[in-house]
Amino acid sequence: MAPRSTRARRPPTNLAASDDLDDGRLRGHAVGTPPPPTAVLDRRSGLIGQASDIHLRGVTKRFPGTDSDAVASLSLEVPSGSIVVLIGPSGCGKTTTLRMINRLIEPTAGSITIGELDVTAVPPTELRRGIGYVIQQVGLFPHRSIRQNIATVPATLGWDKARTAARIDELAELVGLDPAMLDRYPDELSGGQQQRVGVARALAADPPVLLMDEPFGAVDPIVRGRLQDELLALQAQLRKTIVLVTHDIDEAVKLADRIALLNVGGVLEQYASPDEMLAAPANAFVEQFIGEDRGIKRLRLRTVGELPRAQGPVVDVGADLATARAAIDVEGSDWLGVTRDGAFVGWCPAEQLESAGSVAALEPTAPAAQLHPDSTLRTALELIMASNTSVAVIDDGGRFGGVVNLEHIRAGLAAPVDPVARLDGSGDADRSVGSAGSRGSGESGGVAP
Repeated sequence: MAPRSTRARRPPTNLAASDDLDDGRLRGHAVGTPPPPTAVLDRRSGLIGQASDIHLRGVTKRFPGTDSDAVASLSLEVPSGSIVVLIGPSGCGKTTTLRMINRLIEPTAGSITIGELDVTAVPPTELRRGIGYVIQQVGLFPHRSIRQNIATVPATLGWDKARTAARIDELAELVGLDPAMLDRYPDELSGGQQQRVGVARALAADPPVLLMDEPFGAVDPIVRGRLQDELLALQAQLRKTIVLVTHDIDEAVKLADRIALLNVGGVLEQYASPDEMLAAPANAFVEQFIGEDRGIKRLRLRTVGELPRAQGPVVDVGADLATARAAIDVEGSDWLGVTRDGAFVGWCPAEQLESAGSVAALEPTAPAAQLHPDSTLRTALELIMASNTSVAVIDDGGRFGGVVNLEHIRAGLAAPVDPVARLDGSGDADRSVGSAGSRGSGESGGVAP
């Protein structure tokens, strides 16, 4: 897949003094500028609008009977259309922070705005109707069918039956639910299916903001990875503003545009893109939390398609012997790769070139390791190591797209990246092909580029 587009952070908005509510719409806007399209509260449709940045300014929470803050003067900007992950040790206030956004927990001090809407300026129930909310145990109503569960928010907003039914069908297709499941009950579904229903219910009224509290923590690792991939695919289509809580740094790295790492008491230690945090931890706490394998984690954030193209010792089947020898000598390789009509055919030992008399007479062996441009560098590394070879071939839609070796991976990791750039891939679930089991015997020594 192509890299995700870079989204620049917008500076905090200074609100004008007239922050009064008029039919659900907050009239305050940036001083000296015309008011942009913004999130507004509509009594029938919930929270709507395209500009749905979330701003937390000096947000503090101290629970009654305690002498310390659960969250201490937290300021954070969540750009519109991005995924921001809150992570940290137990007691860091990540779930408390999430619940203050939809006022399941009321902040002690500070302000929270969605677009220009001050969340404290409207009744909590009306606010929550316009904010999607997904929790770890899903929270489906056991006595209601899947169809009725998804229709929960549209029903409270007064949608008519035809509009609600159409939206349910649309969401079932969007999250991959078999329409036959819509009339079943939650206990008749698997954990992964229930989680998809929870996401569909959260998206039912098409809210601009989606809050997710450890949404994949209750399912097994295989299902969790699949659900993470589905969330990224949904986000590529819908571009919601998502705040997600997790305790899993690998999940944060995979999903987040930006990670907010909190310490005990809701202290923000670092707020950065996954690559920026892994490459340059702000302090010892961050470095310890993300672990010693942060270099390996960074490999997930780059794709082989982002590397400069490397031809390697590869020639077309119609090349003459001099061209083939030159390709081998330039790369210092003991192997020659052959293409035909733009597609990679396979590898041959360089020593066979002389006895064969021509490139066309060679009998190439299929490559041990093949990747696609959207394969991550982590997958490339794992595949090369598992295949007992030193190079992988890039299959670009059936065309030869170059080669990747360990040095290319190292150089790709060392290259600077935009701190807010993201990939539009699915982590390790990319489309690499080939394995050690499919490797031909002619490549047992590996290819030395």
